[in-house]
Amino acid sequence: MSCPVNRADPPSLARVSSAAVEPRTLIGTLLRACHPAPAAAVTALTAAMAATAGRGALGTALTTGAVAAGQLSIGWSNDLIDRRRDADAGRPDKPLAAEELTVRQVVAATRWAVVCCVLLSAACGVAAASVHLAAVAAGWAYNLRLKATAWSWLPYAVAFALLPAFVTLALPGRPWPAPDVLAAGALLGTAAHFANVLPDLAADRAAGVRGLPQRLGRRASAVIAVLAATAAALLLAPGWPVLAVTTPPALTTLLAPPRSRAPFLGVIAAAAIALAVLLLGRGL
Repeated sequence: MSCPVNRADPPSLARVSSAAVEPRTLIGTLLRACHPAPAAAVTALTAAMAATAGRGALGTALTTGAVAAGQLSIGWSNDLIDRRRDADAGRPDKPLAAEELTVRQVVAATRWAVVCCVLLSAACGVAAASVHLAAVAAGWAYNLRLKATAWSWLPYAVAFALLPAFVTLALPGRPWPAPDVLAAGALLGTAAHFANVLPDLAADRAAGVRGLPQRLGRRASAVIAVLAATAAALLLAPGWPVLAVTTPPALTTLLAPPRSRAPFLGVIAAAAIALAVLLLGRGL
């Protein structure tokens, strides 16, 4: 049983203590700290691939759970590593920097996510587990070092390219996806990186983060995101009809306000449309 929070305690301590005694509040706050939009988008796209590739109900559940756990670990580790920078920038959207969560709570959640990711991936087979854990390792490499270098796009390209392989390598015969699917995944990952960074471009520069988008600037980064997303869509589903449907959401990258998350959602929407055409057609 927890002691009540003294009125003299600072507001930040009151928030942390409240989260400690209210599991639903703690879970909700942890979910806000995991970068929920990218995590949900990647998990949903992978679940769609698994369901349509013939993984079955159990296989789809294992694949989806493994990807969700991996994304949680990447999101939480990102906020752990950047917590001081986020606090200095006064980011109210970052629960850890805003002291709604403690470092201990987020570290514990991250450890559980890593354990679940490894176990669920292993249940999909050695080959599939190897590529998925490599994709998750790429996400961690981005958080730990590469996000501040000119190679910031590479972990996204690698991770997105490996997600279809995680699905197909768990199938009988352990086939790899078609080369154009792997290439489309890499292009989509690159587009997602440039689009996802756009809202925080100015803040990142002020904090000394010098990834490739920060070096190139907003306009060039937006153009790269649109071109990469369009190229990925054409690889997945060649033809003008698909291009006509996927281009409008991709173009939100160019038209959205500076702090909007619409660019990332637009890139994911364009990819989802092209992926749906692929899966309903020839498959992975």
